[in-house]
Amino acid sequence: MDIKPFTISIPQEDLDDLRERLAHTRWPDELPGVGWSRGVPLGYLQELAEYWRTSYDWRAWEAKLNAFPQFSTEIDGQNIHFLHVRSPEPNALPLILTHGYPGSVVEFLEILSLLTDPRADGGDPADAFDVVVPSIPGFGFSGPTHAAGWNTTRVARAWAELMRRLGYERYGAQGGDMGALIAPEQGSGDPDHVVGVHVNAATYGFIPFGPVDPDELATFTDTEKLRLERLNRFLTDGNGYFQIQATRPQTLAYGLTDSPAGLLAWIAEKFNEWTYPGTELPEQAIDRDRMLTNVMLYWLTGTAGSSARMYYENMHVSSWGQQPGTTPTGVAVFAEDVAIRRYAERANNIVHWSEFDRGGHFAALEAPDLLVGDIRQFFRGLRADQ
Repeated sequence: MDIKPFTISIPQEDLDDLRERLAHTRWPDELPGVGWSRGVPLGYLQELAEYWRTSYDWRAWEAKLNAFPQFSTEIDGQNIHFLHVRSPEPNALPLILTHGYPGSVVEFLEILSLLTDPRADGGDPADAFDVVVPSIPGFGFSGPTHAAGWNTTRVARAWAELMRRLGYERYGAQGGDMGALIAPEQGSGDPDHVVGVHVNAATYGFIPFGPVDPDELATFTDTEKLRLERLNRFLTDGNGYFQIQATRPQTLAYGLTDSPAGLLAWIAEKFNEWTYPGTELPEQAIDRDRMLTNVMLYWLTGTAGSSARMYYENMHVSSWGQQPGTTPTGVAVFAEDVAIRRYAERANNIVHWSEFDRGGHFAALEAPDLLVGDIRQFFRGLRADQ
């Protein structure tokens, strides 16, 4: 039950070890002229790894993270690390934000002030939130999981207990990617306390499950067809990482835990593929140092393997296809997303739906203004139930 203050303090020898490993990377060869078509290009990764080794300043980012109130507690036998930023507004609505993969709490650093203190940004103080940002078990400073079974349902139960311990009777839940699986589970698992669920980068529960019937496909709008095409492209050419993590996470863990260059390639590829618009370099969409800080949270905590286990746990449960949730649900669909409303409505109580022509998978980093605006708009109608 104890909630303890938490401060990040990475030993210098860990940073020295990282630099030594990067300096002695054993690089593979590469076919000429293939670009990103077969994975991360050699030249790009060598340059990025050298920047990481010689120019990136972890201590500056450690201080930036430590500027936010952080805590840890044990729930269901698992350490839980979280940021807890209270609003100066007395009637702020509690809101729990859940990151995805390969993300971390770093995704949300720049939007915390916008959510907690809209008055300071010229916004309406009635839109203020008290914000809780936990690291998913198996990710970052929550540390590796120590038992099987940490799937999204179990995480949602842990989040309900976390909010209870913090004294919040009524609260909202928001999440993207894996967080877009966890947040709806919070709504269905804790309906007496969750006033609403808002998601972005939503997939399962918001997309067709299996092939689309030709008769139904004939009724698709052009936008729906584009999203289905994007989804099918991911399923045929972009989900190799998913299959490995969902089937052999332990085998993968050895390489990602031992080789910082390997971990960097594994994560940088997703930042390149999932940002919008598609560019030659991921840092054209997201600040390079911020991306590296995200990688650091996996490297320094040794959680590349345990974060992959979440995929295995989710694919080895029989909880798919449950009854639709009744909690009011809002969906923000950014330009790189694949959610289709007709399917989302079959599994969720959709009361709010927004579509944007920019932003991608990492919306809090790519289009923070749009994400914050949509979160504010969605929860305005639900605050009376607070």
